[in-house]
Amino acid sequence: MNTSSTAPILSAPLATEVPLAVHDSGADTAPGVIIIHSCTTLGSTLVLHLAGEIDHFSAAPLRAFLASAADNGHTGLVLDCSRVTFCDSGFLAALDWWPRQGRRLRLTRRSRAVERLLYAAGRVARLPFGPPAHCRPAPLRPGSTR
Repeated sequence: MNTSSTAPILSAPLATEVPLAVHDSGADTAPGVIIIHSCTTLGSTLVLHLAGEIDHFSAAPLRAFLASAADNGHTGLVLDCSRVTFCDSGFLAALDWWPRQGRRLRLTRRSRAVERLLYAAGRVARLPFGPPAHCRPAPLRPGSTR
């Protein structure tokens, strides 16, 4: 049927202007940024100086880097964490598999953020990193007892 006087099915415009509402959840959804500040090798040991934030997203490139290092025959890993400003379980997950198959792991110069994470994780499970520096007993002086 073809008529020239057919009215449109919808007379009102479909799209109406709706003001944008901004919802702030309070959480930062941007991924952190981890930087490998420097990387050196001492024989089969890889020495990394990390800087920045290590979260679930930024730990992915670190995991890939460490997997590549393991594939290239590195059996030792020393991480200088003095410039790490934030870290969460993503950092622990990135390091979890390294000590397997006889590889060695050592965290040095741990920042406050790393210390807090290790302390919290150590309360849940035994970790090979040792207690945080502020929880270690002071060394005994010669001739003194506890």
